[in-house]
Amino acid sequence: MTKRALASSLKKFMEKRPLNKISVREIVEDCGVNRKTFYYHFSNIYDLVRWMFEEEAIEVVKQYDLITDYKDAILFVMNYVEKNNHICNCALDGLGRNELKHFFQKDFLSIVGNIVEQLSENMDVPSDYKIFIINFYTEALAALLISWIQDKDHKDKEDMVKYISITLYETIKQALKTAEREL
Repeated sequence: MTKRALASSLKKFMEKRPLNKISVREIVEDCGVNRKTFYYHFSNIYDLVRWMFEEEAIEVVKQYDLITDYKDAILFVMNYVEKNNHICNCALDGLGRNELKHFFQKDFLSIVGNIVEQLSENMDVPSDYKIFIINFYTEALAALLISWIQDKDHKDKEDMVKYISITLYETIKQALKTAEREL
């Protein structure tokens, strides 16, 4: 419960200013706990940000595990990012592109994995190739999402979902057919 309160407080401050302008003192005062409590749970503010994104990524995954259509799952992730755009940008500035990309990769891993499993059903495709293609597209989607966050005049979310869906489905399907024939 204390970790969640600290994360909630941090989010509140992240809406107002950059991560490097937020202090542990402000967070603990806002939560009514002492610095020892903060440092019992986290080594620094960046550690709290990592924990916060990991927890939220778990919640996001739980939510879209209930979604059967991969387009809806992609839209769900993009809605989350859009709703939390300022926080995502703040985390991007504070943690860096690679660290934030890592969180989104976790989100996209199950989406891409489900597509690959669905499309490769009744196909004889080596499992190491399936793993490769899952990692390849997961990496691409996470990087694309970060670029979308950074682009102030970003493309319409609905268009992005269409473009991603068509590209994912068609290229993965063709890659699996080719792999079945040639590997």
